[in-house]
Amino acid sequence: MRRLVLALSLPLVLIFVGTILVSVANAQPVVSDLTLGAQFYDKWYAVLGVSAPAGDMPIWSRQSTNTRSGEQTWRCSECHGWDYKGVSGAYSAGSHKTGFPSLMNILPNLSQEEIIAHLKGEKDPAHDFSAYLDEASMQKVALFLKEGLIDDSEYIDVISLKVIAGSSGHGRDLYQAACAQCHGEDGKTIIFRTEGVQESLGAVARRDPFRFLHRTRFGVAGSEMPVGYDLGWTPADGRDVLADIRSDDDLRTIPVVVMTASTSGEDRIESERLEVEAYLTKPVDLRKFLALVKELKSYWREDVALPILG
Repeated sequence: MRRLVLALSLPLVLIFVGTILVSVANAQPVVSDLTLGAQFYDKWYAVLGVSAPAGDMPIWSRQSTNTRSGEQTWRCSECHGWDYKGVSGAYSAGSHKTGFPSLMNILPNLSQEEIIAHLKGEKDPAHDFSAYLDEASMQKVALFLKEGLIDDSEYIDVISLKVIAGSSGHGRDLYQAACAQCHGEDGKTIIFRTEGVQESLGAVARRDPFRFLHRTRFGVAGSEMPVGYDLGWTPADGRDVLADIRSDDDLRTIPVVVMTASTSGEDRIESERLEVEAYLTKPVDLRKFLALVKELKSYWREDVALPILG
């Protein structure tokens, strides 16, 4: 069963949908232009070592479903998703939904020069990055968008988010060679904090596998870490590392409950898609909230017999 991870120290996990991922290791191969383009897609201002522009990206006002603001709105990944499919992919619902289009549908018909024209705002002035990215940077972004996008629906079931036909044994070999020195054998040495959520690498891989694959292949913007693409990993190699990280038995039986103030039908549908055990509306009154947490705690500790996995 699909598991998301979040935060109270209970024997279950209470969730708000969040964000994520990877960090650093000693090996530092030469970073290719395509890899840098992928990191620009992730968070271009981190790659450049500068602050994001003030306020929201101009095109952000054309949508109202994603309530994030400020620097997050300047990220390609926030508009078009980690699967690059925008409204047609993983961000078709939930708190990250923007309604912006799928790059996988648009880009096959565009040359790199035409992609750069879009980045310069020649097709839409609200999409102009020319004040922030120089020509060389735009060339790298265009190279990634034209040659580096991978359709991960071959490797991840888009409904359950489970890995398709992965080899966790092969993934373990790759992980130990490139990742374990920093993340530890169990992936728990580094704890990530995203939008107030603390989680291990395994939790990240379960909650947002498309982001995990992007950053495993191309690295995290603004950090130094082994990059799967530049180490010669194939797309299937990234899938196998994901399968290995998600195979942590310590997490497989953790029941997951979403407790949120949101009344959004899309958030409820997204939670059902991810197979959480329950979706609860968080009481505004503190005493009612604490009573509900106590009831949940009692229910999962005393009333439910969780499966024993061999």
